[in-house]
Amino acid sequence: MLHLHMTLAALSIALFTFRFALKMTNPEKLQARWLKITPHVIDTLLFVVGIIMMVQYALYPGQVPWMTEKLLAVVAYIFTGYYTLKLARNNTMRIIGYLGAMGWVILVARVAMTKQNFLL
Repeated sequence: MLHLHMTLAALSIALFTFRFALKMTNPEKLQARWLKITPHVIDTLLFVVGIIMMVQYALYPGQVPWMTEKLLAVVAYIFTGYYTLKLARNNTMRIIGYLGAMGWVILVARVAMTKQNFLL
């Protein structure tokens, strides 16, 4: 399960990065059907596998502080990713949004690897 979770996370981040690059260079290509569907499928699978692992290992948010922080960082990543691809009005703001999203990814990975809080 862990390897599947990490693979899905890597695919999700790679697709986000690819979509960001397209948004910056060739935004009309973002209209491709596969780019509208694939990220949602991968993110849904990532979410489901994450829930299964949380239950399997009894790592419940609110009870396990590092898991709480990890989930809050994932929510922040989702918001900054949405901002980057949908709400940012110019390339400067898109770059800032992308860097912010990658910062949240780094925090998620750090907390997942060390099992220690960083912000909370």
